[in-house]
Amino acid sequence: MVPRFLLDSDLLLTIVVAKRNHYWDVGPMGRFVYAVNVSLDLRIEQVPGDDGAGEWIRIGEELHREFNARTQALALIVHGRVFYEIMEEYWPRAHEDASAPDFIREYGEIWTAKPKVLVSRTRRSADHNTRIIGGDDAIEQLAALRAETDGIIGVGGAALATQLLRAGLLDELLLTTHPAILGFGRPLFDDYEMPIELDLLEQRSFEQGVTMHHYAIRDAREG
Repeated sequence: MVPRFLLDSDLLLTIVVAKRNHYWDVGPMGRFVYAVNVSLDLRIEQVPGDDGAGEWIRIGEELHREFNARTQALALIVHGRVFYEIMEEYWPRAHEDASAPDFIREYGEIWTAKPKVLVSRTRRSADHNTRIIGGDDAIEQLAALRAETDGIIGVGGAALATQLLRAGLLDELLLTTHPAILGFGRPLFDDYEMPIELDLLEQRSFEQGVTMHHYAIRDAREG
């Protein structure tokens, strides 16, 4: 059985439908896209540290296959340490899990092979096609990464996404909303109380009442 908390942020990162509908003209600079499962009241976890393991998350085969396709199309993925360590615990060996359906095993192969960047002050090494960015100039390094990347950069982890938002580097949100109101728990961003103006790029509906909304952030800086 696949842990529910594994079916989360970087699975959602979007490019396939946007390319098909000409939403993006990425050009020579990459775009940071934060994608995450959320409740109707924009909570991403109910109990601290549960990392989206709650029963409120409803991910069926149709939605997961969409996650797979979008992740496959990314230029690279950037994770914070906590989120990366959740992902590396299961996905590199998911293809060996005979009890898992084929789309779960497929995602394990996609995530493991995809170029990744781990943002961490404490990790000194990482496997699975991952390099590490750390130190006091991590945001500057991420800005340079964005400038030199041709394509979409998936962002996994709320703490990292919040740092990028504060720096004006977060370009887009992809919110997969599940039909539940949690009432409490971790919000979409950590300790961020400023208004965020968005432009809707895409919306879709999936089984079990789940919806997906893809937004551009108006104040993201260019270059």
